[in-house]
Amino acid sequence: MQHIWKRWTKYRVPYLFIAPTLLLLIVFSIIPIVIALVISFTDIDLAGLADYSNISAVGFDNFVQLFKDPVFLKSIYNTAFYVIVGVPLVIILSMSAALLLNYGTGRLFKTFRVIYYMPSITNIVAVAVVWGYLYNSQYGLFNHMLSWFDIPAQKWLQDPVLAKLSLILMALWKSMGVNMIIFLAALQGIPRTYYEAAEIDGANKRQRLFYITVPLLGFATFFVTITTLIGWIQFFEEPLVMTKGGPLNETMSMALFIYNNGFQLSNFGYAAAGSFVLFLFIIAATIIQFIVRKKDVEY
Repeated sequence: MQHIWKRWTKYRVPYLFIAPTLLLLIVFSIIPIVIALVISFTDIDLAGLADYSNISAVGFDNFVQLFKDPVFLKSIYNTAFYVIVGVPLVIILSMSAALLLNYGTGRLFKTFRVIYYMPSITNIVAVAVVWGYLYNSQYGLFNHMLSWFDIPAQKWLQDPVLAKLSLILMALWKSMGVNMIIFLAALQGIPRTYYEAAEIDGANKRQRLFYITVPLLGFATFFVTITTLIGWIQFFEEPLVMTKGGPLNETMSMALFIYNNGFQLSNFGYAAAGSFVLFLFIIAATIIQFIVRKKDVEY
C-alpha cells in the first residue's frame, strides 16, 4: 500500500491532468453503457419507468428474440450492404478529391475545398429536403436528366434496391468533405524530397502516386477507414429522414431499428439488447481493422 502511495505522489500531476477527461468518460460513457447492459436483460418499458416494480428480468430472452426477428435480421443485411458499398466509395472519392485539390494553390482550388466541405456541416433535415426534390419520381432533377436519354423515370426511394443506393449516394455526398480535409492535411505533410528523388530516378506521375503518395497516406487512410466504418455501421440519419426504413424495411438499418423500438415503441430492454449487438459489431470491425493494419506495418 505504501508503495502505491509513493508512486501516486510521484506521478500525481499527469493523473490530475487527465482526471477531468476520465470523470467525463466515466459519467457520460461507461456508466450509461453499464446501465444499458443491465436494461438489456429486462423487459423495461414506459410502465417500468413509472414504477420499477413493473420491471422483470428476462435473462437472454431479448437477445434470443432479436435473432428471430425478421426485421432485425433485415436491418443487419441492410447495414452490411451500406458498409460494403459505402465505405470504399467514401475512401476512394475523398482521397481522389484531396489529390486533385492538393496540386492547386489558387483561389479556385480553395473555393472548391470549401464547396466540398460544406455538405459535412449542413443540417441533415435541410439535406433531406433538397435530396427529396432530386429523388422525386414525378418532377425530380434526376428523372428529368434521365429523360434526356429516353430512360424511363425511376422510383428512387420506392424501389428496394434503388432506395438503398439512393441513400448511399446522399450519405456519400454529405460525408466526403471531412475525410477529404484529413487526406489534404496528410498530403501536405509529405516531404517534397521524396518526389524530387523519384523524379531524378525517372519515375512518372503514376509511379509517384502509387509508390510514394498512397503508401505515405497509410495512417490517414487507416484513420479514415476506422471512423468511416464506425459511422456507416451506425447508419441512421439518412434512412430516418428519407424513407423511415421503407419500403418494406428494405432501408432499415440497425441503428434505426433500435431507435424505432426504443423511442417509438418504448421497448427499452429490447432496444438496449439491439444496441449491444450493434456495439459488438463495431468492436469486431475495429479489431479486424487494427489487425490488418498491424500486419501491413510489419510487412
